[in-house]
Amino acid sequence: MAIKTLHQRIILLLLLPIAAVIAISGVLGFLYAKENLLNEWREGAIVKLQRAAHYIDMRLRRPIEWIEMFHRTAGSKGAYVIQQWILEQLEELDGVTRVDLEWTEKRSPDEREMIPMMGHGFMGQVGTSGWRMMPFQRARISEVTSPRYDTQTGKEAVTLTSNLKNESGDVVGRLKVDVDFGYLMQDIIRLGWWQGDKACLVDDAGYYLAHTDPAMKKRERLGREGDPVEKSLLEAIEKRPYGTILGPGHPASEVAGFYRIKEAPWAIVLFAPGEKVLAPIIRYRFYYSVGGIACLILILFLIRLVAGNMARFMKRISTAAGEVARGNYGEELIIKRADELGQLARSFNEMVKGLKERDFIRNTFGRYVDPEFAHKLLKRPEAIRLGGERRQVAILMVDIRGFTPLSEALSPDVIIGLLNRYFSRMIDVIQRHGGIIVDFFGDSVLVFFDPVDGFLDSMVQKSITCAFDMQSEMVAFNRENREQGLPDLEIGIGINAGEVVVGNIGSEKRAKYGIVGSPVNMTQRIQSHARGDEILISASVYQYVSEMISIERTIQTTIKGLEGEVTLYGVRSALS
Repeated sequence: MAIKTLHQRIILLLLLPIAAVIAISGVLGFLYAKENLLNEWREGAIVKLQRAAHYIDMRLRRPIEWIEMFHRTAGSKGAYVIQQWILEQLEELDGVTRVDLEWTEKRSPDEREMIPMMGHGFMGQVGTSGWRMMPFQRARISEVTSPRYDTQTGKEAVTLTSNLKNESGDVVGRLKVDVDFGYLMQDIIRLGWWQGDKACLVDDAGYYLAHTDPAMKKRERLGREGDPVEKSLLEAIEKRPYGTILGPGHPASEVAGFYRIKEAPWAIVLFAPGEKVLAPIIRYRFYYSVGGIACLILILFLIRLVAGNMARFMKRISTAAGEVARGNYGEELIIKRADELGQLARSFNEMVKGLKERDFIRNTFGRYVDPEFAHKLLKRPEAIRLGGERRQVAILMVDIRGFTPLSEALSPDVIIGLLNRYFSRMIDVIQRHGGIIVDFFGDSVLVFFDPVDGFLDSMVQKSITCAFDMQSEMVAFNRENREQGLPDLEIGIGINAGEVVVGNIGSEKRAKYGIVGSPVNMTQRIQSHARGDEILISASVYQYVSEMISIERTIQTTIKGLEGEVTLYGVRSALS
C-alpha cells in the first residue's frame, strides 16, 4: 500500500521501529530466560538422576564387593574355607535372593589330582546352601543382567554373573548372585522425585527395565516408535555418562535427561514436557506480548494525537502552497506555535510575501529591472498603485541599423539567435547602470533613468555612460558574429531628457511601470536620426554634460510634433 500522507508516514516511521525494538527485546529476553530455565532444569535433573544412580550403585556395590572379595581369594592359603564363608555371607545380604556356584568339567590334570585330596571338608555340604569348591586363578564380573521374573521368589531379580578361570584362561566355573530388583529401586521410589515426570531405567541397548508411567508399559525400547527425542537420547547414552536432550519446537515440546549407572550397564532417564519446564517463560511470553500490544496501541494513540496535529498543520501549509502555485496567495497563515512547524509557517508567510513582491516587480517593472533598484522604487507609495507623477527623467532608445533587410536575408532561426545574443548584452548593460526598460520594439529598446529622490544630472550622466558601454559591447558582439560567419551590426542611440508621467500604467490585473509623455516620442525620433555607432543627444541632455563630452557633429532638424528646428549633438567621445 502506497504511503500518501504525512500522517501515515509518521506512524510508519515511528511505530515500526518501536514495534521492532519491542519484538527484538521480547525475543532476546525470551531466549535468555528460556536458556536460564533450561539450564536450571538441566542442573536439577542431572542432580536428581545422579542421586538416583548413586542409590542403585550403592545397593549393587555391596554384593559386588563380596564377589570381588571372593575373586581375591583365588590361589591363597585356606582359600576354600574363606570362599565358603564369603558365599554364605553373600547369601545373607539384604536384597540377595540366590547365590549359585557352578563348575564346568574342563579342568587341568593338577586340578583332577587335587579333587580326591580335598576330602569331604572341601566338597562342602550337599544341599541348597552347600558348594563343591574347585581351584581357580582369576575371575571378573562379566555380566549384570536385566531384571527378570524369578518363579521361585515371585519377584523381579537382577543376576550378577562372575566367570572363574584357570591359569590357561579357560572358564572353570561361574558364580551367579541374584539381587531383588525392587530392593535396588527402593530408595528411588521412596524419594518420589520423579512424580509428575516420566522416569525409567534402560539398558545400554535402550530397552526399558523399569518405568514410572503406566503408558510406557507397552513400549519395549527407546526410539522404536521414531520419537526424535528418544532417538537422540539413545545416541547420547552410548557416548556420554550423563546429559540432557531438547526436543523440537520453541519452546521444546519435550526435554529429557539421563545418567549412567557405574555398577551396571544401565541408565536412568527422565522425561518432562517442555511446557512444564518452561511454564514461567511461556507465561512471560504471553504477558510480554499483551503488554507490547498495549504499548503499541498507546504509542499509536499518542502518535495520532501529536502527529495528527502536525499533519493537519502541514496540510494547511500544503494547501496554501497549492494555492500559491495557482497564483492565489490568499491570507497569511495564522501561527500559534513556537516550534519548528511554527517557524516553517513563518518562513512560508515570508516566502509568500516575497513572491507577492517579486510578482509585483515583474508585473510592474518587467523582468529587466535591477532587483535592488526595484526594491528602492517599491519604498515609494506611488510606485505600488496605479497612476503616477510627473518627474524629470533621462530617456534612451537604441536600435540596430539596417536590420530589416538583414532579417530578410537570414533564416528565422539565425535571426532569433542573433537577437537573443544582442538583447542579452544590452540588457546586462542597462541593468548595470540602473536603467528601467519600458519596452522592446522589434530590434529597438526603450529605456529611462529615473532619479527617484536624486537629481536629473546624475541620471543623464548614467544614460550617456550606458550608451558608450552599449557601443563597447557591440565590439565583442560583432567579434562573435564574424566567428559564426555573420555580418557586423551597428546601433544608433538617441538620448533625451524631459518631464514625463512616471508610474504604473495598466489595470489591477496587469500593470507596467513606465513613462508617458512627448519626450518619449521625441527620443524615438532623435534615435532615428542617429547614424550607425553614433550617440545622438538632445539639447536638454547636452546642457548637463557639455563640459564632459566631445561633440562630433551638430544637427539642425525638425521633429514631428514640435514647432521649429531643434539642435541635436552627435557624441563619439567617452565621458571625461
